[in-house]
Amino acid sequence: MKDTAKPIRLARRTIYENPWVSLYVDRVRFPGGRLIEAHHVLHFDKEAVASIVENERGEVLLVEAYRYVVDAIQWEIPAGGIDPDESILDAAAREVREESGYATTAHRLVSTFEPITGIGDKVHHLVHCRAVGAAAGFDENEVRAVSWFSRGAIERMIHARQMRDGYTLTGLLWWLWATQ
Repeated sequence: MKDTAKPIRLARRTIYENPWVSLYVDRVRFPGGRLIEAHHVLHFDKEAVASIVENERGEVLLVEAYRYVVDAIQWEIPAGGIDPDESILDAAAREVREESGYATTAHRLVSTFEPITGIGDKVHHLVHCRAVGAAAGFDENEVRAVSWFSRGAIERMIHARQMRDGYTLTGLLWWLWATQ
């Protein structure tokens, strides 16, 4: 039988807190007795959602997003935070509409994952949906361009290491696998 013991937090010191992210330093004892005096932990108050949006031709919608932190502008799937009292699917539809101008339908949750479990508790959901109608305007402070990409174009972008966003890579790799 496997040992089910888990690490135990012995103490926590707050370094920084705000409504989006908090940073703590924990003192932790692991099951084997190892003691870590300064285990840094990022806590996120909101879960997030990213959407794989397909059109009638089987192309995927990407938004060209400004990423100040990594000094880049890069193609990504639409994504963002889930507001309090908002469902995952409603948040997915809202984020796609805000970032691309497209309305969506046939939403389904395909995965839930924690992208940075070594240092943070961020929960991210991946939704698949279909675009309907024509695009309206999008938030130009957040997004520079919106475009549809074929399977071949996406594969080439991934192989050329042009996709660097973790949520986008996870979503697109899931889509490539699911649509083989």
